[in-house]
Amino acid sequence: MSKHSERAVELFNQGYNCSQAVIGAFCDETSLDFETAIRLSSSFGGGMGRLREVCGAVSGMFMIAGLKYGYVDPKGHAEKAEHYKLIQALAEQFKSNNGSIICRELLGMSKKPQSHIPDKRTIEYYKNRPCAELVRQAAQIMDDYINNINQEVITNENSSGK
Repeated sequence: MSKHSERAVELFNQGYNCSQAVIGAFCDETSLDFETAIRLSSSFGGGMGRLREVCGAVSGMFMIAGLKYGYVDPKGHAEKAEHYKLIQALAEQFKSNNGSIICRELLGMSKKPQSHIPDKRTIEYYKNRPCAELVRQAAQIMDDYINNINQEVITNENSSGK
């Protein structure tokens, strides 16, 4: 386990939602202050406000990727395509580990509408939810990607004589 994946699980176990746990663990990488990261990601828990759509851990991973590697030029078609390629690769890696990136599917829930009221974080809640493991995996996937990019930069610098 990486330091970020351990931190993400720790934050989730403190009561932060899946998205908050992932992005909060990467404040050192994103240069976001913790409160801003937590507020920014607060809407994405429960598969986006308990809609049980895209998993909050996955949304957190995507936000980190955007902050670190996102594009800024709205006319930068190639940069946008490259970024979307990254997002799809991250999603595919998470999906290959878990079978889905959809919250309700990961939790084995039906498609019925969900209440806006979050579940109480009890011992039973933590026993019955795979969320801590999903948060750990999302953070690990992001860490592995960042480490691979950093290693490529070092290798390129060494091969060019810098």
